[in-house]
Amino acid sequence: MKSVKYLLAYTVPLTAAIAIYLQNLYTYLTPIYVFVLLPILEQLLPQSKLNPTKEEALAKKKDKLYDWLLYLNLPLTHGILIYALYLTHTTTLDNYELIGIIFSTGIVLGTNGINVGHELGHRPTPERFIGKLLLLPSLYMHFFIEHNHGHHIHVATEKDPATAKLNQPIYIFWLKSIPYQYINAWKIQLQLLQSKHKSFWSIYNDMLCFLVITIFYLSAIYLLFDTKGLLVALFSGMIGFLLLETINYIEHYGLLRNKKASGRFERVAEIHSWNSNHTLGRIVLYELTRHSDHHFKAHKKYQILAHHEQSPQLPYGYPGSMLLSLIPPLWFKIMNKRVPKHMVPATYA
Repeated sequence: MKSVKYLLAYTVPLTAAIAIYLQNLYTYLTPIYVFVLLPILEQLLPQSKLNPTKEEALAKKKDKLYDWLLYLNLPLTHGILIYALYLTHTTTLDNYELIGIIFSTGIVLGTNGINVGHELGHRPTPERFIGKLLLLPSLYMHFFIEHNHGHHIHVATEKDPATAKLNQPIYIFWLKSIPYQYINAWKIQLQLLQSKHKSFWSIYNDMLCFLVITIFYLSAIYLLFDTKGLLVALFSGMIGFLLLETINYIEHYGLLRNKKASGRFERVAEIHSWNSNHTLGRIVLYELTRHSDHHFKAHKKYQILAHHEQSPQLPYGYPGSMLLSLIPPLWFKIMNKRVPKHMVPATYA
Protein backbone atom coordinates (compact mmCIF):
# COMPACT_ATOMS: atom_id res chain seq x y z
CA MET A 1 0.00 0.00 0.00
CA LYS A 2 2.98 2.33 0.45
CA SER A 3 3.21 2.62 -3.33
CA VAL A 4 -0.29 4.14 -3.51
CA LYS A 5 0.99 7.53 -2.35
CA TYR A 6 2.79 7.94 -5.70
CA LEU A 7 -0.59 8.20 -7.39
CA LEU A 8 -0.28 11.84 -6.31
CA ALA A 9 2.20 12.26 -9.16
CA TYR A 10 -0.74 11.91 -11.54
CA THR A 11 -2.36 15.04 -10.10
CA VAL A 12 -0.10 17.11 -12.38
CA PRO A 13 -1.42 15.62 -15.68
CA LEU A 14 -4.91 15.59 -14.12
CA THR A 15 -4.82 19.35 -13.57
CA ALA A 16 -3.54 19.79 -17.13
CA ALA A 17 -6.41 17.73 -18.54
CA ILE A 18 -8.90 19.83 -16.57
CA ALA A 19 -7.15 23.03 -17.69
CA ILE A 20 -7.33 22.08 -21.36
CA TYR A 21 -10.95 20.96 -21.07
CA LEU A 22 -12.27 24.03 -19.22
CA GLN A 23 -10.16 26.60 -21.13
CA ASN A 24 -10.45 30.31 -20.22
CA LEU A 25 -8.42 31.21 -17.10
CA TYR A 26 -8.53 27.56 -16.07
CA THR A 27 -5.74 26.92 -18.58
CA TYR A 28 -3.36 28.19 -15.88
CA LEU A 29 -4.52 25.57 -13.38
CA THR A 30 -1.37 23.42 -13.62
CA PRO A 31 1.21 26.20 -13.00
CA ILE A 32 -0.95 27.46 -10.10
CA TYR A 33 -1.14 23.95 -8.64
CA VAL A 34 2.56 23.20 -9.04
CA PHE A 35 4.09 26.57 -8.21
CA VAL A 36 1.58 28.10 -5.79
CA LEU A 37 -0.41 25.40 -3.99
CA LEU A 38 2.35 22.78 -3.66
CA PRO A 39 4.99 25.21 -2.25
CA ILE A 40 2.49 26.46 0.34
CA LEU A 41 1.50 22.94 1.36
CA GLU A 42 5.13 21.85 1.53
CA GLN A 43 5.89 24.59 4.04
CA LEU A 44 2.89 23.63 6.16
CA LEU A 45 3.39 19.86 6.13
CA PRO A 46 6.18 18.16 8.11
CA GLN A 47 9.27 16.83 6.37
CA SER A 48 10.29 13.19 6.69
CA LYS A 49 13.84 11.91 7.16
CA LEU A 50 12.62 8.36 7.61
CA ASN A 51 14.56 5.75 5.63
CA PRO A 52 13.35 2.25 4.75
CA THR A 53 14.90 -0.64 6.66
CA LYS A 54 16.91 -3.22 4.73
CA GLU A 55 13.92 -5.55 4.73
CA GLU A 56 11.55 -2.80 3.56
CA ALA A 57 13.97 -1.67 0.86
CA LEU A 58 14.30 -5.23 -0.47
CA ALA A 59 10.52 -5.67 -0.56
CA LYS A 60 10.00 -2.31 -2.29
CA LYS A 61 12.71 -3.07 -4.83
CA LYS A 62 10.96 -6.29 -5.82
CA ASP A 63 7.46 -4.78 -5.95
CA LYS A 64 6.64 -4.27 -9.64
CA LEU A 65 3.80 -1.87 -8.85
CA TYR A 66 6.38 0.87 -8.30
CA ASP A 67 7.59 0.27 -11.86
CA TRP A 68 4.11 0.24 -13.39
CA LEU A 69 3.39 3.57 -11.72
CA LEU A 70 6.26 4.92 -13.84
CA TYR A 71 5.24 3.18 -17.07
CA LEU A 72 1.75 4.71 -16.93
CA ASN A 73 3.30 8.15 -17.38
CA LEU A 74 4.05 7.34 -21.02
CA PRO A 75 0.41 7.29 -22.22
CA LEU A 76 -0.45 10.08 -19.77
CA THR A 77 2.15 12.59 -20.99
CA HIS A 78 1.69 11.81 -24.66
CA GLY A 79 -2.07 11.81 -24.19
CA ILE A 80 -2.06 15.27 -22.58
CA LEU A 81 0.09 16.60 -25.44
CA ILE A 82 -2.21 15.12 -28.11
CA TYR A 83 -5.24 16.51 -26.29
CA ALA A 84 -3.65 19.97 -26.22
CA LEU A 85 -2.73 19.79 -29.90
CA TYR A 86 -6.20 18.62 -30.89
CA LEU A 87 -7.94 21.37 -28.93
CA THR A 88 -5.72 24.16 -30.22
CA HIS A 89 -6.20 22.83 -33.77
CA THR A 90 -9.98 22.59 -33.63
CA THR A 91 -10.89 25.48 -31.30
CA THR A 92 -10.45 29.22 -31.60
CA LEU A 93 -8.62 30.34 -28.48
CA ASP A 94 -7.49 33.70 -27.19
CA ASN A 95 -3.74 34.17 -26.87
CA TYR A 96 -3.88 34.04 -23.06
CA GLU A 97 -5.63 30.64 -23.26
CA LEU A 98 -3.04 29.35 -25.71
CA ILE A 99 -0.22 30.44 -23.39
CA GLY A 100 -1.94 28.77 -20.43
CA ILE A 101 -2.32 25.50 -22.33
CA ILE A 102 1.35 25.61 -23.36
CA PHE A 103 2.48 26.12 -19.76
CA SER A 104 0.16 23.43 -18.36
CA THR A 105 1.22 20.95 -21.04
CA GLY A 106 4.90 21.84 -20.72
CA ILE A 107 4.87 21.28 -16.96
CA VAL A 108 3.49 17.78 -17.53
CA LEU A 109 6.23 17.09 -20.09
CA GLY A 110 8.81 18.15 -17.52
CA THR A 111 7.47 16.52 -14.34
CA ASN A 112 5.88 13.33 -15.65
CA GLY A 113 7.90 13.16 -18.85
CA ILE A 114 11.55 14.08 -18.40
CA ASN A 115 11.61 13.25 -14.69
CA VAL A 116 10.28 9.72 -15.19
CA GLY A 117 12.42 9.33 -18.33
CA HIS A 118 15.40 10.19 -16.15
CA GLU A 119 14.49 7.50 -13.61
CA LEU A 120 13.99 4.80 -16.26
CA GLY A 121 17.04 5.92 -18.21
CA HIS A 122 19.28 4.78 -15.36
CA ARG A 123 18.06 1.22 -15.54
CA PRO A 124 20.12 -1.24 -17.64
CA THR A 125 16.94 -2.90 -18.91
CA PRO A 126 14.45 -2.51 -21.80
CA GLU A 127 12.72 0.08 -19.56
CA ARG A 128 15.18 2.56 -21.02
CA PHE A 129 13.13 2.57 -24.23
CA ILE A 130 10.14 3.95 -22.31
CA GLY A 131 12.46 6.52 -20.74
CA LYS A 132 13.64 7.71 -24.14
CA LEU A 133 10.06 8.06 -25.41
CA LEU A 134 9.24 10.17 -22.35
CA LEU A 135 12.07 12.55 -23.29
CA LEU A 136 10.84 12.95 -26.87
CA PRO A 137 8.03 15.53 -26.39
CA SER A 138 10.48 17.85 -24.60
CA LEU A 139 12.92 17.51 -27.53
CA TYR A 140 15.53 16.30 -25.05
CA MET A 141 16.34 12.73 -26.04
CA HIS A 142 20.05 13.57 -25.97
CA PHE A 143 19.64 13.91 -22.18
CA PHE A 144 19.82 10.11 -21.99
CA ILE A 145 23.40 10.14 -23.33
CA GLU A 146 24.75 13.24 -21.62
CA HIS A 147 23.17 12.60 -18.24
CA ASN A 148 24.29 8.98 -17.88
CA HIS A 149 27.73 9.26 -19.47
CA GLY A 150 28.53 12.90 -18.72
CA HIS A 151 26.69 14.49 -15.80
CA HIS A 152 27.03 11.55 -13.41
CA ILE A 153 30.76 11.39 -14.07
CA HIS A 154 31.58 15.11 -14.01
CA VAL A 155 28.95 16.42 -11.57
CA ALA A 156 30.17 19.11 -9.17
CA THR A 157 33.16 19.96 -11.39
CA GLU A 158 33.85 22.64 -13.99
CA LYS A 159 33.55 19.93 -16.67
CA ASP A 160 29.82 19.55 -16.05
CA PRO A 161 27.57 22.13 -17.77
CA ALA A 162 24.65 20.94 -15.61
CA THR A 163 26.37 22.07 -12.40
CA ALA A 164 25.66 25.72 -11.59
CA LYS A 165 28.51 27.81 -10.23
CA LEU A 166 28.28 29.92 -7.10
CA ASN A 167 26.69 33.32 -7.89
CA GLN A 168 25.73 32.18 -11.41
CA PRO A 169 22.23 33.49 -12.25
CA ILE A 170 19.88 30.82 -13.51
CA TYR A 171 19.34 32.63 -16.82
CA ILE A 172 23.08 32.52 -17.57
CA PHE A 173 23.07 28.88 -16.49
CA TRP A 174 20.33 28.08 -19.01
CA LEU A 175 22.30 29.70 -21.83
CA LYS A 176 25.33 27.56 -21.01
CA SER A 177 23.79 24.30 -19.89
CA ILE A 178 21.31 23.75 -22.73
CA PRO A 179 23.68 24.01 -25.75
CA TYR A 180 26.71 22.51 -24.01
CA GLN A 181 24.82 19.43 -22.87
CA TYR A 182 23.76 18.82 -26.47
CA ILE A 183 27.33 19.30 -27.71
CA ASN A 184 28.64 17.03 -24.94
CA ALA A 185 26.10 14.36 -25.87
CA TRP A 186 27.49 14.25 -29.43
CA LYS A 187 31.08 14.10 -28.15
CA ILE A 188 30.21 11.23 -25.83
CA GLN A 189 28.33 9.41 -28.59
CA LEU A 190 31.28 9.62 -30.98
CA GLN A 191 33.59 8.28 -28.26
CA LEU A 192 31.21 5.38 -27.60
CA LEU A 193 31.04 4.53 -31.30
CA GLN A 194 34.82 4.62 -31.57
CA SER A 195 35.31 2.40 -28.52
CA LYS A 196 32.85 -0.15 -29.91
CA HIS A 197 34.21 0.10 -33.46
CA LYS A 198 30.80 1.05 -34.83
CA SER A 199 30.03 3.25 -37.82
CA PHE A 200 28.55 6.73 -37.48
CA TRP A 201 25.78 5.62 -39.86
CA SER A 202 24.50 2.76 -37.71
CA ILE A 203 21.69 2.00 -35.28
CA TYR A 204 24.30 2.15 -32.52
CA ASN A 205 24.48 5.91 -33.00
CA ASP A 206 21.77 6.91 -30.52
CA MET A 207 22.26 10.62 -31.17
CA LEU A 208 21.62 10.17 -34.87
CA CYS A 209 18.57 8.02 -34.13
CA PHE A 210 17.31 10.64 -31.67
CA LEU A 211 17.68 13.34 -34.33
CA VAL A 212 15.77 11.31 -36.93
CA ILE A 213 13.00 10.42 -34.45
CA THR A 214 12.64 14.05 -33.34
CA ILE A 215 12.41 15.28 -36.95
CA PHE A 216 9.81 12.61 -37.71
CA TYR A 217 7.87 13.53 -34.55
CA LEU A 218 7.76 17.25 -35.37
CA SER A 219 6.92 16.55 -39.02
CA ALA A 220 4.00 14.35 -37.97
CA ILE A 221 2.69 17.08 -35.69
CA TYR A 222 2.92 19.64 -38.51
CA LEU A 223 1.08 17.37 -40.95
CA LEU A 224 -1.68 16.58 -38.43
CA PHE A 225 -2.06 19.91 -36.62
CA ASP A 226 -0.56 22.54 -38.95
CA THR A 227 1.73 25.39 -37.93
CA LYS A 228 -0.16 26.27 -34.75
CA GLY A 229 0.11 22.69 -33.50
CA LEU A 230 3.82 22.65 -34.28
CA LEU A 231 4.33 25.86 -32.32
CA VAL A 232 2.35 24.53 -29.36
CA ALA A 233 4.48 21.36 -29.37
CA LEU A 234 7.74 23.33 -29.63
CA PHE A 235 6.90 25.79 -26.87
CA SER A 236 5.47 23.08 -24.61
CA GLY A 237 8.68 21.10 -25.11
CA MET A 238 10.70 24.19 -24.28
CA ILE A 239 8.80 24.64 -21.01
CA GLY A 240 9.52 20.98 -20.28
CA PHE A 241 13.27 21.19 -20.74
CA LEU A 242 13.50 24.56 -18.96
CA LEU A 243 11.90 22.88 -15.95
CA LEU A 244 14.58 20.21 -16.15
CA GLU A 245 17.37 22.76 -16.36
CA THR A 246 15.92 24.70 -13.44
CA ILE A 247 15.96 21.48 -11.42
CA ASN A 248 19.56 20.89 -12.52
CA TYR A 249 20.34 24.39 -11.28
CA ILE A 250 18.94 23.90 -7.77
CA GLU A 251 20.24 20.34 -7.41
CA HIS A 252 23.95 21.19 -7.61
CA TYR A 253 24.22 24.97 -7.18
CA GLY A 254 27.63 25.99 -5.84
CA LEU A 255 28.72 22.46 -4.88
CA LEU A 256 32.21 21.36 -5.90
CA ARG A 257 34.28 18.21 -5.61
CA ASN A 258 37.87 18.62 -4.44
CA LYS A 259 40.86 17.45 -6.45
CA LYS A 260 43.19 14.85 -5.02
CA ALA A 261 46.99 15.09 -5.15
CA SER A 262 46.84 12.90 -8.27
CA GLY A 263 44.81 15.57 -10.03
CA ARG A 264 41.69 13.41 -10.09
CA PHE A 265 38.47 14.55 -8.46
CA GLU A 266 37.25 12.94 -5.27
CA ARG A 267 34.48 10.36 -5.62
CA VAL A 268 30.92 11.65 -5.85
CA ALA A 269 29.47 11.61 -2.35
CA GLU A 270 26.27 12.52 -0.53
CA ILE A 271 27.53 16.09 -0.06
CA HIS A 272 27.64 16.92 -3.77
CA SER A 273 23.88 17.34 -4.36
CA TRP A 274 21.22 19.39 -2.64
CA ASN A 275 18.61 17.30 -0.88
CA SER A 276 14.99 17.95 0.07
CA ASN A 277 12.78 15.91 2.39
CA HIS A 278 9.64 17.97 1.79
CA THR A 279 6.98 15.30 1.55
CA LEU A 280 4.78 16.41 -1.34
CA GLY A 281 7.67 17.22 -3.66
CA ARG A 282 9.20 13.83 -2.92
CA ILE A 283 6.01 12.03 -3.89
CA VAL A 284 5.01 14.11 -6.92
CA LEU A 285 8.54 13.88 -8.36
CA TYR A 286 9.11 10.21 -7.53
CA GLU A 287 11.75 10.95 -4.87
CA LEU A 288 13.90 13.01 -7.23
CA THR A 289 14.32 15.41 -4.32
CA ARG A 290 16.43 12.84 -2.51
CA HIS A 291 19.03 13.65 -5.10
CA SER A 292 22.06 13.17 -2.91
CA ASP A 293 21.44 9.44 -2.60
CA HIS A 294 20.63 9.23 -6.30
CA HIS A 295 24.08 10.52 -7.26
CA PHE A 296 25.71 8.40 -4.58
CA LYS A 297 24.10 5.26 -6.03
CA ALA A 298 22.73 6.12 -9.47
CA HIS A 299 21.06 2.76 -10.22
CA LYS A 300 19.05 2.79 -6.98
CA LYS A 301 15.30 2.76 -7.65
CA TYR A 302 13.32 5.82 -6.61
CA GLN A 303 11.24 4.06 -3.95
CA ILE A 304 14.29 3.15 -1.84
CA LEU A 305 16.29 6.38 -2.03
CA ALA A 306 17.47 7.44 1.42
CA HIS A 307 18.12 10.57 3.43
CA HIS A 308 21.73 11.31 4.49
CA GLU A 309 22.40 13.64 7.39
CA GLN A 310 25.58 14.97 5.77
CA SER A 311 23.77 16.05 2.60
CA PRO A 312 23.21 19.80 2.15
CA GLN A 313 19.52 20.61 2.52
CA LEU A 314 17.39 22.98 0.46
CA PRO A 315 15.40 25.43 2.61
CA TYR A 316 12.27 24.77 0.55
CA GLY A 317 10.90 21.92 -1.53
CA TYR A 318 11.66 21.67 -5.24
CA PRO A 319 8.68 23.75 -6.50
CA GLY A 320 9.44 26.54 -4.02
CA SER A 321 13.19 26.41 -4.68
CA MET A 322 12.60 26.59 -8.44
CA LEU A 323 10.52 29.73 -7.98
CA LEU A 324 13.15 31.22 -5.70
CA SER A 325 15.91 30.56 -8.24
CA LEU A 326 14.12 32.80 -10.75
CA ILE A 327 14.99 35.79 -8.52
CA PRO A 328 18.82 35.56 -8.47
CA PRO A 329 19.58 38.18 -5.74
CA LEU A 330 17.14 36.50 -3.33
CA TRP A 331 18.40 33.03 -4.29
CA PHE A 332 22.02 34.06 -3.63
CA LYS A 333 21.11 35.65 -0.30
CA ILE A 334 19.41 32.51 0.97
CA MET A 335 21.55 29.80 -0.64
CA ASN A 336 25.13 31.09 -0.60
CA LYS A 337 25.42 30.82 3.17
CA ARG A 338 24.28 27.21 2.95
CA VAL A 339 27.07 26.17 0.57
CA PRO A 340 29.70 24.22 2.56
CA LYS A 341 32.64 26.51 3.36
CA HIS A 342 35.28 24.21 1.85
CA MET A 343 33.47 24.42 -1.52
CA VAL A 344 33.47 28.21 -1.75
CA PRO A 345 36.20 29.45 -4.16
CA ALA A 346 38.70 31.93 -2.74
CA THR A 347 37.24 34.71 -4.91
CA TYR A 348 33.95 34.41 -3.00
CA ALA A 349 35.37 33.77 0.49
